[in-house]
Amino acid sequence: MSFVINNFNKVKAVVGNNANIIAVSKSFEYRHIEPLVIAGHKHFGENKVQEAKLKWLSVKNKMPNINLHMIGKLQSNKAKEAVELFDYIHSLDNLKLANLLSKFETVLSKKRKYFIQVNLGRETQKNGILIENVNSFYKQCSEELKLNVIGLMTIPPNDNNSSQHFRNLLKLNESLGLRELSMGMTADYFEALKNKSTFIRIGSAIFGSRN
Repeated sequence: MSFVINNFNKVKAVVGNNANIIAVSKSFEYRHIEPLVIAGHKHFGENKVQEAKLKWLSVKNKMPNINLHMIGKLQSNKAKEAVELFDYIHSLDNLKLANLLSKFETVLSKKRKYFIQVNLGRETQKNGILIENVNSFYKQCSEELKLNVIGLMTIPPNDNNSSQHFRNLLKLNESLGLRELSMGMTADYFEALKNKSTFIRIGSAIFGSRN
């Protein structure tokens, strides 16, 4: 699997130490991912709880230093399993989900790290908190529910203006006093890095095209 390692090294050469690379391994079998694990990479992203359990549960039991990131839409009925398995959840996007995550953290005696997903483009087909509601939602999550919200996340509109969207999220993140930012994927991570993203989500640039 030198293909995967070579691709990862190309991305790493651009990113350097400016951000954490989340290798988005969704839909790839573990045999495709293992070379990165063996090489010592720590951050991997999945978007389905059941798929992640099948691939990662035994691996994480053996290698607890692996950080697994939930980057897809998290359904409420999967909240408990998500708290059990994932270290980071990037798609905190509604109060019902926040309440359940808080509840299961207590039940399972676990603390996870969260990003609030922001719908910058007000797109009806996308999940996320609208900009004007982020402040109050953040306070509810962090102060009332005691969730460890470390930053904001977004998937910008496909309008060729990702840099402006990233700047807007950076300003919002700084206004809340948050230090981490989850933004940037294969197509736009250069712009995300310019705007101080600390976690970039890279899939096809590392693993190749999905079937």
